[in-house]
Amino acid sequence: GDCFLQWVKITRRPEVTASSRHYVDRLFDLDPQKVLQGVIDMKNAVIGNNKQKANLIVLGAVPRLLYLLQQESSSTELRTECAVVLGSLAMGTENNVKSLLDCHIIPALLQGLLSPDLKFIEACLRCLRTIFISPVTPEDLLYTDATVISHLMALLSRSRYTQEYICQIFSHCCKGPDHQTILFNHGAVQNIAHLLVSTSYKVRMQALKCFSVLAFENPQVSMTLVNVSVDGELLPQIFVKMLQRDKPIEMQLTSAKCLTSMCRAGAIRTDDSCIVLKTLPCLVRMCSKERLLEERVEGAETLAYLIETDVELQRIASITDHLIVMLADYFKYPSSVSAITDIKRLDHDLKHAHELRQAAFKLYASLGANDEDIRKKPILESGAIELLCSLTQSENLALRVNGIWALMNMAFQAEQKIKSDILRGLSTEQLFQLLSDSDVNVLMKTLGLLRNLLSTRPHIDHIMSTHGKQIMQAVTLILEGEHNIEVKEQTLCILANIADGTTAKELIMTNDDILQKIKYYMSHSNAKLQLAAMFCISNLIWNGEEGSQERQDKLRDMGIVDILHKLSQSSDPNLCDK
Repeated sequence: GDCFLQWVKITRRPEVTASSRHYVDRLFDLDPQKVLQGVIDMKNAVIGNNKQKANLIVLGAVPRLLYLLQQESSSTELRTECAVVLGSLAMGTENNVKSLLDCHIIPALLQGLLSPDLKFIEACLRCLRTIFISPVTPEDLLYTDATVISHLMALLSRSRYTQEYICQIFSHCCKGPDHQTILFNHGAVQNIAHLLVSTSYKVRMQALKCFSVLAFENPQVSMTLVNVSVDGELLPQIFVKMLQRDKPIEMQLTSAKCLTSMCRAGAIRTDDSCIVLKTLPCLVRMCSKERLLEERVEGAETLAYLIETDVELQRIASITDHLIVMLADYFKYPSSVSAITDIKRLDHDLKHAHELRQAAFKLYASLGANDEDIRKKPILESGAIELLCSLTQSENLALRVNGIWALMNMAFQAEQKIKSDILRGLSTEQLFQLLSDSDVNVLMKTLGLLRNLLSTRPHIDHIMSTHGKQIMQAVTLILEGEHNIEVKEQTLCILANIADGTTAKELIMTNDDILQKIKYYMSHSNAKLQLAAMFCISNLIWNGEEGSQERQDKLRDMGIVDILHKLSQSSDPNLCDK
């Protein structure tokens, strides 16, 4: 048996290559009819066969196909079949697309669009579409010649295929404001708007995608879209119809993105019913367990963007459809392996689960961006503190950063109970772990968290009475370590907060090591660090507070007054004033 297998393995490869060579050889036949038949046979051989595609590319089929495609003497049928085969080759791997780009396929296909024959034009467009949606193709290749865009706009009226492919090309090649402006100036809005009511679903969908990328973060496009009407109906109303539950999910999501962009650009008011009653609930629906992973990611990210700057929308979102509970599910993904029968999908979902978590973080951040009550309610009812604390222990750096970042935001102006829960959830060991993390972002966010925890007097005193020893150790550790200016400054600010406490002050005053460090930073070469150290001193010596005289005497004995005299002559106005 083994010998037989060996024999099969050895003979199969040359046989495939030989048959592939036969296909390429036929492209050079002197009889045009045989060349055409050869191209048609090649087309049938490559459909769905990546191995065959790769072989034909290696054997040099592409330059010959492009030559035949561009020859005036070639029949239209031959040119069309060449475009179809090239399109099929482009549907293979990214390497195939790279090979096609290296042979300058794009200029050849764009040239083909000038032909009078519609079938040939459609084949060229289909191939261009396949090449442009590949991540290896630079979008700018569409914009190198200004006449190309106006010609594509003119071709939009030719057939439903030209509409579908051209809209798809536009939406994939529109990256950033420069591209948006070029398309807008070439009349994209007017030319594409009426396609939203096409009889073809694919055309409607691609037109919608076009608008979602044209309007994104673009006030000029958004303000124009609001006033465009198709068959007597304004675009926002058309988008709202496309949001309805009976429409396909991709259509609901994409029209929600259009309305979101228009709202963020100020073209639609945040209290407009099409946002509050239609767009927001649609995006919340997209976050539910029933949706596919990509849909949940896109739904959460778009919703985060929609509500990011508006308190009222944040409030509405937080009480819509148990959104907070849905978000907690984003972290328990995939939930039960036994329930997932499709192994391929499970594998895909496991690889992309981190995207779900990132999207949920964005949405948490937006929900709690402006309103303390929402922050307490998103977050606390869903057991998020435990969840976020556990994320700070993740091996994955992005999750650690986001976990600690979210905790830092939660602690900002929070009530004492939340702060205590965070400290309890983190544990002293974990806090030290984060403060000695090799990533400076984790360290900065952890210091930011400490600073937010230690704000308002009663909280400072309460936290320092239970965790004072560990926090002072942590501060010492960092001030002694090799850290950048920002890290040291943030640490001195934490000390200044502690110095603002009533009883917490004593933890500094009885710690000579820390006092010496504050004194050292008052004379540091960096003004930011000097200022932060001065804040510590001014909070310690504040008159009228119990024990202020004794504290002043102790600091005077340490030589602090002399340093202050020196600083009052400083050239830095901030230091002087202080």
